[in-house]
Parts: sequence; structure tokens; C-alpha cells
Amino acid sequence: MRASGILLPIFSLPSPYGIGTIGKEAYEFVDFLVSANQRYWQILPLGPTGYGDSPYQSFCSFACNSYLIDLDILEEKHLLQKDEYINESWYAQEDKVDYGLMYQKRNAVLEKAFKRFDVNNIKFKAYCQENSYWINDYAIFMALKEKFNGDKWQLWPDDIRLRYHQSLMNYGTMLADRILFHKFLQYEFFAQWAELKKYANNKGIYIIGDIPIYVSSDSSDVWSRHYLFQTDENRNLASVAGVPPDAFSATGQLWGNPLYDWTSMEKDDFYWWKQRIGMASNLYDYVRIDHFIGIERYFSIPSDAETAASGTYYQGPGMKLIDAINLSRNNMGIIAEDLGVLTDNVRKLLEKTGYPGMKVLQFGFSGEPANDNLPMHYKKNLIAYTATHDNDTTKGWYRKLDRKNRDFMKKYLNRSRIHVHDLILETMKSVADTAIIPMQDWLCQGSESRINFPSVAFGNWTYRISKNMLTDNLASEISAMTVLCAR
Repeated sequence: MRASGILLPIFSLPSPYGIGTIGKEAYEFVDFLVSANQRYWQILPLGPTGYGDSPYQSFCSFACNSYLIDLDILEEKHLLQKDEYINESWYAQEDKVDYGLMYQKRNAVLEKAFKRFDVNNIKFKAYCQENSYWINDYAIFMALKEKFNGDKWQLWPDDIRLRYHQSLMNYGTMLADRILFHKFLQYEFFAQWAELKKYANNKGIYIIGDIPIYVSSDSSDVWSRHYLFQTDENRNLASVAGVPPDAFSATGQLWGNPLYDWTSMEKDDFYWWKQRIGMASNLYDYVRIDHFIGIERYFSIPSDAETAASGTYYQGPGMKLIDAINLSRNNMGIIAEDLGVLTDNVRKLLEKTGYPGMKVLQFGFSGEPANDNLPMHYKKNLIAYTATHDNDTTKGWYRKLDRKNRDFMKKYLNRSRIHVHDLILETMKSVADTAIIPMQDWLCQGSESRINFPSVAFGNWTYRISKNMLTDNLASEISAMTVLCAR
């Protein structure tokens, strides 16, 4: 069935409190999607962020970001009073998230809510019990990070870095209140999220989530389950993830994430992955698996290497992992992020799974008619994008395009001048079953509204819209194109 949606991270939503949340403005965005005749809302990973603020480098692959908890909903539950947060200065620029301010101020407000919360609440206890397989390790991990001034767990004292049983017991007692606080944050997020998702689904809007294939080295996952990753006897990383040199980078990309020990994971039939996908199915209707290529083969780089040039490819788990994913995804759909160099084996794996892959219009205009990112080459079982969160906005990208590729685009589109909406229309008209357009492209915003520069460590993930951008006229415009393209 042909359909379309909009890509907009939760943190980008309007809010008077410095960052988009899962409160009133999220419900209003669902209403906007309905009025614009859309079916999907695609978001970015929801995990708690740390150094660099990237949702793809989270402290836990199961937890969610407490910054996204809505303060007004806490006030409605009598856990906060308005004057405890409404007069705070939450941002320096209304159109940018200031994560420094979030770090300084948000938890202080959330702690006030926690002090009023009844930790003997039956629902809270049930939630903690149902999620004990991850939340116990996550909560003590976060409490320990606070105690050790935010240091990576690899720098903690050996007794707790290596998780000696008696040390875990001692710290568990010493930090009991902080552990409960971090459990409370997760409970509150999931409670608020469940209501938002129910509202969206009842309105015919489905959530497309996103999970990174790899986890952060500074995460409760690696600290508590080091044996699932390629670590040495001291629990240091033996090798790390990345991609090899290509036309865009002479030395490749050194991501630095821990690599999985697939042999170890296979011993329990990928149980950790089953848990992870099962959790995702509670949050999303569909989920995009980032760097799907890594399931077929992965690039391994020595942990002491300065660039990715010395890396080597190894065989991934392939269909063995896919079978485990399919057993645990319930009714959640899977989208394979298959961007990059596709080998025949990756293509065969994707075809065998039946998962839709992705095409990005911006990648199509290289001046070569054979480029399979041009819409004329699309197939039905695809998600078509003008751009992703890692791309420049389409307006910003077009402005930087060289003359050769601009001329090729004009011939391809049979136009003497190009507008962003011409490129949106080309994506929407394509044969791909689903088209996803970033909000910035509908708003015709330039490079200043880009979400992420993959080669830049800081200043990303800050993009926000204001409420006055979501006009009835824009919804009508989106709706008209959607109807025209039979979506």
C-alpha cells in the first residue's frame, strides 16, 4: 500500500522547555500528520545521550532519554508544581537544543518529581520487575556514573569496573536512592510514551523508530555483558567498528563502537538481540535497523588504530540473526538501512529477509543515469527519502551541488529551475511503497537546519521547529501532494 510520512526527531518538536518532549506538542504533531494525510512519523533513536549528544551513542540500548519526559504531564500528575520549571531559562536560541543547559537543569527538576513519587506504587514495582533484565544494570550504571563524576566505566575502580559481586551489593546499598531515581525516569518515560503511541495509532499514525546496530562502549550493555562483545581479559575493546576507505574518505571512518562477539551471541540463540527487538516492538510500529550491512559482514579495526585503513572485513551472522529478530519482533515491521556499498551477498540477504531497503534521492544526482538512487530505478519494496538525518537539507544540498550535476538534474526533471518541492514530488511520485520526507524539506530550510554532520563530533542533534511553522496551509500543501501521488 502506497503511503508517506515525515521524519522529525522528538527533540526537534516545539516546546517552551528547551527540547521537544512527548507531551502536548507531540500530540499536536500527530494531529498535523493526520491533517496532512500522512501515515508515518519517523523519529531517531530514543536512548539517553552522553558525550556528543548523539542518539546513536547511548548509555543503554534499552533505556530512553529522560530529557524527553514532558514536565507539564508531571505537573498534571501532581509530581511537579508549575513554578518549579516554568520560569527556568531552558535555551539560548529557541531553534536549538542546548544540551549543556539540559544537563545542568533538567535532572534537578525531575528529582523534585521523584521526591513526590510513591516508589511503593504497584505499577512502578511491576514495571521494574518486568524490565529487570536491563533496568537493574542500567540504573546502577547511571548512579555509578554520577558518583564517579561522569567518567566512563572503563575508568572506574577495578572492583566495580569488573563487577565484583560484593562491590555491586555495597554500591547498590550506598546508591539505592539514585538507583530508584533512574528507574523512576524510565518508568515515567514509558508511561508517557505508551499514551502518545496509543493516541497516534488510534489516529492512523504509525511510529517508525530507529535502532543503531552497534552500542556505545560507555554503556550499561558493555559493562554488564562484556562477554557479548569483542573484549580482552581486562574488558578493554579488542577491536572496534567502522567502515573502510572510500571515495569520500581516504582513511575510512573509525566509529569506535565495540564489535559483537557473534560466536558468543549465537550460543544462546542471540537472546540479547531478541530482548532488544522485543523492547523496540513495545515502542514502535516499525523500526529501522541502522547499518544493516553489518549483519552480513562487518569491518573490524584494531582498537589501537588511528584510522580505519588497517581494518578487515569478517563474516557476520546473516540469516541466523535475522531469524532471531523475526521471532521477537511481534507485529513490528523492519526497515533495513542498506545505504553504502552493497555486495551481492548483502543484496541476497536483504532479498531473503523481505525487509524494505532505502533509497535517498540526494545520492541519485551524480550525473550518471545508471545511479540506482534515481527514482526511475526504484522498486516497490523500498522506503524513498529526499534525505536522511545524516544528509544536508535538500535546499542546502542543492545550493552546494556542482554545475554538472545541477544540469543533469534539470534534464532529468525537465525543468529550467529547481525548487525543493520538485524533488519532494519526484520522491513522492516514485513507485516505492513508502516515501519519507524530512520536516526541513517541507519547510524549504537550508543547511542551518541540518540535523547531523557525520564527520563533526559536536554541535549536532540540536535542530528544532517552532509551533508557528506547522500551519494549516502547510498541512494542506502536503496533503494535496500526497493525494496527487496516490499515497
